Amino acid sequence: MILNPVLYFSNRTGIPRIATSAVSVSTTGVTFTIPSDGRFSNFFNGLILLKMEQEIPAGTTDTLPIFLTSNAGAKPVTVLGGEAWTVADYLTGIHLAYYESNTGTLQLLV
Repeated sequence: MILNPVLYFSNRTGIPRIATSAVSVSTTGVTFTIPSDGRFSNFFNGLILLKMEQEIPAGTTDTLPIFLTSNAGAKPVTVLGGEAWTVADYLTGIHLAYYESNTGTLQLLV
């Protein structure tokens, strides 16, 4: 049997859909809460759809970074290039992201 190294299924069960349930603001960042279902503490690598319907409170500093928190702790969200996703760039809706469990990277793809 010949295996094709180009074809690698990183998530055989499909793309997880995770909805945030709350948002909180502190002096160090804006944190969105997600269910504690173990996705960010397992050996998961792959695409994630984030449904984020909460508005960030008016008057929040635009330069604050955004985090997602669950039972695995807070994860900073980055954008392409590795920069922090900030309040200035946040829009409610559905966001496509990639999570890499080895490094803890959670990066928006668009």
